[in-house]
Amino acid sequence: MTFALFDAPLQEPSQFVGFGGNRIDRQAEHRSDDATTRALADPSARLMLMRGGRCYLKLDGAAFDPYFDLAGAEAMRADLAGAVLLGVDADGPIIAAPGGLEPDALPDGVKAIDYRSINVQGLIDPAALGALAQGASLLAWHASHAFCSRCGTRSEMRIGGYKRQCPNCNAEHFPRTDPVAIMLAVTRDRCLLGRSPHFAPGMFSALAGFIEPGETIENAVRRETFEESGIRLGRVAYHASQPWPFPYSLMIGCYGEALNEDINADMTELEACRWFSRDEVWAALEGRHPDGIIVPPRAAIASQLIRNWAESD
Repeated sequence: MTFALFDAPLQEPSQFVGFGGNRIDRQAEHRSDDATTRALADPSARLMLMRGGRCYLKLDGAAFDPYFDLAGAEAMRADLAGAVLLGVDADGPIIAAPGGLEPDALPDGVKAIDYRSINVQGLIDPAALGALAQGASLLAWHASHAFCSRCGTRSEMRIGGYKRQCPNCNAEHFPRTDPVAIMLAVTRDRCLLGRSPHFAPGMFSALAGFIEPGETIENAVRRETFEESGIRLGRVAYHASQPWPFPYSLMIGCYGEALNEDINADMTELEACRWFSRDEVWAALEGRHPDGIIVPPRAAIASQLIRNWAESD
């Protein structure tokens, strides 16, 4: 068996997906219960403010700035008691906090823009977009896990937002990440794409589904592909991953070797599923498919899977 690690590129494919550019030093081994308080007291602290699936962005000329100083965050009525410490970079601490103002109450020069649009439109740099994914996922977890699952008592935030502890039964609860397999089934010259009813008009994409407890990534790829399309897979190969803050998932991108080509799609999950030749995929990527078919934008891991396959021999 060939050992491929030392032949792999220095920049792994995950660095080229949206939300994948996080450069924060999380300092996971040095978090204390007063970590966020101490970070907020640092004059160099920068805060990202989020509310209802949107991030507050300041318009700075033609560019957007996702960071506020403490005074600016307080002016936005940020919930500093619910803030989480993301870590530090070369410029100081980075903190995420729930925003207090509704989007229509924001002052001139500040916009509340949804995470997907920020990602697809490239409104902030990759490092800030990665920090957004980290902060959004943490804040969403705290919002949905405020009470102890053992006794029902409201729990308390600890170690900068990376743990909740119950004051009644002392149970500890830690942020979760939901693993999702996203996969492209392929033959030598065709790939399988499906269309969900909620997709944009004309869009086809890779298949995807949650990885279940006690399941390997490879078996989840095989199971989900068969359940959605009737295609059985042989070999499965990992390609890249993508943090996905909707609300706190990790997309795990893989390729699967198709063992049959007769599709038996689950039409309760999909409204269309079919094979595409490499020429058809290029036409979709370049926006010239005769049927108006398109694929997800470059920032999506599905687009990276599709494009990487199309560029292969």
